[in-house]
Amino acid sequence: MRARNDTTSSLGATLQAAANAYDAGDWATAERLCRQVLADGREHFEALNLLGIIQAQTQHLQEAAALLARAAALRPDNATVHNNYANVLRDLGRPREALAAYDRAVALAPRYAEAFNNRGAALQALARFDAALASYDRALALRPDHADAHYNRGVTLQGLGRLEEALQSYARALQVSPSLADAHYNRGVVLHQLRRVAEALASYDQALQIAASAAACNNRGNVLLELGRTREALQSYEQALQLDPTLADAHHNRGSVLQMLKRPEEALVSLTRALELNADLPWLFGTWLHARLQLCEWRQLEAAVAELTARIMQGRKATQPFVVLAVNDAPAVQRRAAEICAHDSAPARAAAPPLQRAAQPVIRVGYYSADFRNHAMAQLMAGVFELHDRRRFELTAFSFGPDRDDEMTGRLRGSFHGFHDVRSRSDREVAEGSRELRIDIAVDLMGFTHHARPGIFAQRAAPLQVSYLGYAGTTGSPYIDYLVADRIVIPPQTRPCYAEQVIYLPNSYFPTSYLFNERQRLALQRDAARAPLGLPGTAFVFCCFNSVYKITPVTFASWMRILAAVPDSVLWLLSDSATAMRNLRFAAERCGVSGTRLIFAPPLPLAEHLPRYRVADLFLDTLPCGAHTTASDALWMGVAVVTLAGESLAARVAASLLTAIGLPELITATRADYEALAIALARERERLAALGRRLAANRLTTPLFDTQLLTRHLELGYEQIYRRHHLGLAPADVLVPADVPG
Repeated sequence: MRARNDTTSSLGATLQAAANAYDAGDWATAERLCRQVLADGREHFEALNLLGIIQAQTQHLQEAAALLARAAALRPDNATVHNNYANVLRDLGRPREALAAYDRAVALAPRYAEAFNNRGAALQALARFDAALASYDRALALRPDHADAHYNRGVTLQGLGRLEEALQSYARALQVSPSLADAHYNRGVVLHQLRRVAEALASYDQALQIAASAAACNNRGNVLLELGRTREALQSYEQALQLDPTLADAHHNRGSVLQMLKRPEEALVSLTRALELNADLPWLFGTWLHARLQLCEWRQLEAAVAELTARIMQGRKATQPFVVLAVNDAPAVQRRAAEICAHDSAPARAAAPPLQRAAQPVIRVGYYSADFRNHAMAQLMAGVFELHDRRRFELTAFSFGPDRDDEMTGRLRGSFHGFHDVRSRSDREVAEGSRELRIDIAVDLMGFTHHARPGIFAQRAAPLQVSYLGYAGTTGSPYIDYLVADRIVIPPQTRPCYAEQVIYLPNSYFPTSYLFNERQRLALQRDAARAPLGLPGTAFVFCCFNSVYKITPVTFASWMRILAAVPDSVLWLLSDSATAMRNLRFAAERCGVSGTRLIFAPPLPLAEHLPRYRVADLFLDTLPCGAHTTASDALWMGVAVVTLAGESLAARVAASLLTAIGLPELITATRADYEALAIALARERERLAALGRRLAANRLTTPLFDTQLLTRHLELGYEQIYRRHHLGLAPADVLVPADVPG
């Protein structure tokens, strides 16, 4: 009897020593003593429980679960051990079993706030969000100062898209525990989503003052980029990589910023590293491929494009849709890429459609863009905005682009009844503001281009929503009702590949403002000399002023065959990238053409660039993403354009322009025909001269450069879809008649 008492006393002393060692942070000693107690093969609750806790905290989760299960079996009425066991099960990715153990804990101890908080996390892992919120609320009713419960409640609300409520929960967590770095971090994420970027930046700064975090530095860079502080954003991404060189997202973001800063070689290095670290990082593969195209880096390009296409068709977030236009002419692939992006950027948790309103004699049209400034969109659309019939249409601009107050912005402000800067408003707030202004037709001028805001339209800014101009393809979006196009860019055989209904304009859908600025344009049409531009005086000058990322190896091979067939000729391209120029010259040499026959023009402001067209003889288009604004510029300046019409909208814009200006014979259907036509026109100078004379005559007499006519047709399209809507009819394709009522 006495011996047993001695043994019991010794066991108690060992357990107490283990507990003291644990409290002192000497977990190794605590573990050794617990194992010593259990060495006799008997079950000892205190030793099992403490050893289980130690194993959990040292990430030996399987052993921790086994130990705590044994402890719970010994003391089934002990709520604490059930809570501890549940925590380990949750960390093992077994949330259903964890929930059952939490339920036992709170049944045994109904005022156990910590167990209710942990139970909420298990419910959250099971996507039972409402039940999770109820569990957090119970924890907070029992203990209002439970910072983790406030924080976890915020995380759940954030996941549900209830962002304002999430902010309130994070604020309460920080009132209780101001040094909770994760709450500052998540608050920054929510504020950024709500477009409250200055506050988001402050939250990330506070998080970083508490603890160095690569994720916080990375997100801070994203906010700085949103604020237009590009170089500071780069520094923040680099700080993130100093803290965690394996953070693929920071490499990706750094690469994207370096592209913006015109440092493409460094950008490609960063993007390649990101791809090595995480080949499945959302949107990375497309960004990497686009960086290669900008440098004309074509090694194994065919395999990379095939990989991109496969990822898209598998439904993976491989690329932003814009990249696809330059590498794949299949409209079905382009649509799938758009659908993936549309669902990700604006999932189907949109606001209810606005209430039906009675038809009014004046239609309220909202135009939404980040580019109401010195930008190609504004240059093309300015005349349309100015020529809209104010008796039938009321125009409102919603601007969410960079803070630039240039001459074009000033001009455009006078074109609208209202001009609203909505950069600092969330998508929901912009949509609500549009509905309050009773906008009837919301026109997205962005699509999937830089600074796009698809979430505005997912929230239903207006009863009718239209995509126009900014993105040359389908948005794949259930919330965009119509796409403005014409019957050349969307022929019947590809119509099923466009998610929207189509407003078919009778001529080219592509707008110009050239005639509206006739005097300014004519002043630009002075003769240019070849020598100062680096061009030989007597050679035939083929040109293509498309961005170099549109040049594919297949198109380039066609150009080299054309140059080989026209010995006294050069190819004039637009680039300021030494690497791209070097790669293209090497590619020419591999095709048997001297690299010196490629001449490069640096980018210039439009007023200085346009006169350069006058020394060119013939413009050669690219495929699959063809010339759009550049083809329009060439035709306005009197240079014929030879195009190979592809399948997608982006590959058929030049064909649309040539049809509208009455020169359809410059549209080819096969690569062999494309090459043959370019060669023939270079050899038959009188034939080319005759085309030039027709082009000069047609410029002012055909529809292409008649901005007023295009505006009237666009208005007729708006009126047709408005009328359908107020007759209670679902959106459907509309054909705008060529004849405009007097």
